[in-house]
Amino acid sequence: MRRVVITGLGPVTPIGVGPEAFHLAQLEGKSGIRRITRYDPDEYQLGVKIAGEVDVNVEEYLDRKEARRLDRFVQLALIAAELALGDAGLEPGDLDPERTGVLIGSGIGGIKTWEDQFKIYFQRGPHRLSPFFIPMVISNMASGHVAMKYGFQGPSSTVVTACATGTDSVGSAARMIQHGEADVMLTGGTEASVTPMAIGGFAVMRALSTRNDEPEKASRPFDKDRDGFVLSEGAGVLVLEEYERAKRRGATIYAEIAGFGRSEDAHHITEPHPEGKGAVLAMKAAMRDGGVSPERIGYVNAHGTSTPLNDRAETLAIKQLFGDHAYRLMVSSTKSMTGHLLGAAGAVEAIATAQAIASGRIPPTINFVEAEPGMDLDYVPNEPREIRVDYALSNSFAFGGQNAVLLLKRV
Repeated sequence: MRRVVITGLGPVTPIGVGPEAFHLAQLEGKSGIRRITRYDPDEYQLGVKIAGEVDVNVEEYLDRKEARRLDRFVQLALIAAELALGDAGLEPGDLDPERTGVLIGSGIGGIKTWEDQFKIYFQRGPHRLSPFFIPMVISNMASGHVAMKYGFQGPSSTVVTACATGTDSVGSAARMIQHGEADVMLTGGTEASVTPMAIGGFAVMRALSTRNDEPEKASRPFDKDRDGFVLSEGAGVLVLEEYERAKRRGATIYAEIAGFGRSEDAHHITEPHPEGKGAVLAMKAAMRDGGVSPERIGYVNAHGTSTPLNDRAETLAIKQLFGDHAYRLMVSSTKSMTGHLLGAAGAVEAIATAQAIASGRIPPTINFVEAEPGMDLDYVPNEPREIRVDYALSNSFAFGGQNAVLLLKRV
C-alpha cells in the first residue's frame, strides 16, 4: 500500500487559530477556557458557565451572505481547510480535482441551527422555517462545502462517531490514499456545540466541570480533583498526501500516518470499559497496522477528557498494553488546554501530535497537581518536554464505546 504523510495543518481552536499560533499556545501551556459568551449562561441555571470558544472573525474568510447560510460548524471547517491548504503550500490549481477528496466529520452537526429553527417552528409554525434549515444542520455539509469551494471531485464522505470522529476521519482518509482512491485528502473534524441545548444535555448527565470560578483550571486530565470535561468548539483539518507526490513537490512533511486502529467497547452507552479493553484493542490495532512494537512508542496524545472514569480507564489501558514500557512513555492531554472539541477533538489532537513529532517538543498536561492512587504515568505535567520521538499514538474514545487511534511516525 502507498505511504501517507501529513503536509498541511489547519487548527481552529480556543487556544489559537492557525498552526503556528496553536503550536505556540501548547508550548506555553495556555488555557482556552473562559466564561461562555455565545449566550448568557446565567439565564439557564445549568450549573455550567464555562466553555472553550474560538476567537475568529468569520468574515475574514467567508463572504457575509454565504456565512449566514452556514451553521458555525461548517464555517469553522471552511476556515480550517483554507488554513491547511495554505500551510501545505497548495493552491486548488495545483491539484487534480478528480484525485483530491474531502472527509471531514462532525459528532453533532448544526445544533445551533436546530435550536434556532425549533423556536421558529413552535412560535410561528413549520411554514416559516428557513429553506436552508436542512442543508445547514446535516453533518456531511462540512465535507460538501469544502469540496464545492475548491472544486474537489474525488471521494467525499463524512464520519460521525461522536468523540472519535476526528481521528476516525483522518484514519479513514489515509486509507483512501493508501488504496489508491485519491492522491490528496483534506480531512479532520469540526464542531460548534457551545449552545444552551448541548451544554444542557451534557450538564444533566453530570459530565461537565462546574469549576466556574476558575475556568482556566477546570480542564485537568489525570488530576485527582478533576470534576468533568469542558465543552469546546473548533475544527481541525489536515492535508494528507501520498508520500512520493509530497516528496516530488518538496513539501514540508510533519509526520507519516503509519497505522490506524479502531475498536468497540461493547460495554455501555457513555462509560468506557472499566478495564480499558476497547482502548487496548484500538491502540494494539494501530500498532499492528504500522508493524510497530509497543516499546517503540515514545509519546501518547491521550484522549484525556478530565472525567473521573475516562482518565482512569485510559491509564489502565496504557499500563495493560505497554507493561513496564508504560512508565517510560510520555502521556499528555491537549484537552487540558483546549477543552473537549467533541467531533473535532481527534483531528486537533492529531495536529498536536504531528507538531510534537516534527518539532521534538511534547505538549504538557496543564493543571496537573496531584494524581489519584494508581494513576502514576508520566503525564508531562505543566511544562513541555523537549525530546525526539519517532512514533506516537493519538487516542480518541467515544460514547457508544467507539474507539479510534492513529499511529504517527517521524519521516
